Amino acid sequence: MSRSSILNVTFDCADPESMSRFWSAVTRWPRSKVDMPGNPFWWVGLDGGGSPHLVFVEVPEPKRVKNRLHLDLVPRDGSQEQEIARLESLGAHLVDDRRSVSPGGWVIMADPEGNEFCVEGGE
Repeated sequence: MSRSSILNVTFDCADPESMSRFWSAVTRWPRSKVDMPGNPFWWVGLDGGGSPHLVFVEVPEPKRVKNRLHLDLVPRDGSQEQEIARLESLGAHLVDDRRSVSPGGWVIMADPEGNEFCVEGGE
């Protein structure tokens, strides 16, 4: 039986270089430019196939509505509060605080172009 694996999570954006810089800082994964003829893009990820890459492609239209797909982040090297502060220092902003919803809770944030993501309570 065949199956599919996730190769990339692709972000359509106005400024792929700055978005790849932001997400590289968030994940601490390396980034690089791929000069594919007719479709240049930036990618962020680890080599070796263990995780999908984040790919950033330039599109002319701005983001207009809420994402139907988003990333959930889990702090690895500190508390949820420390990670939220670090992400804000990188250019993210708080959208909604859901920590009172359930034990651990989560915070909804947005990257510099408005793409939502969640910061979970921790491992």
